[in-house]
Amino acid sequence: MILDKIALILVIIGALNWGSIGLFGFDLVAFFCGGQLSILARIIFTLVGLAGLWCISLLFRGEEETGHAPHTA
Repeated sequence: MILDKIALILVIIGALNWGSIGLFGFDLVAFFCGGQLSILARIIFTLVGLAGLWCISLLFRGEEETGHAPHTA
């Protein structure tokens, strides 16, 4: 599903941003958007948070719903 992929991309952006903050004390989103309190940064932070909530649903969906083939060993 396209919404799942968009949410996953946003969660990855958020994870990379948090990794950058943790390792280097550098907020990439704020840097590229003009500060943490800029409207654009706040929109991105909000979208990343909503994407994280959406991705929680991925944990509880069956394989048929996510479109992934079952894993075989």
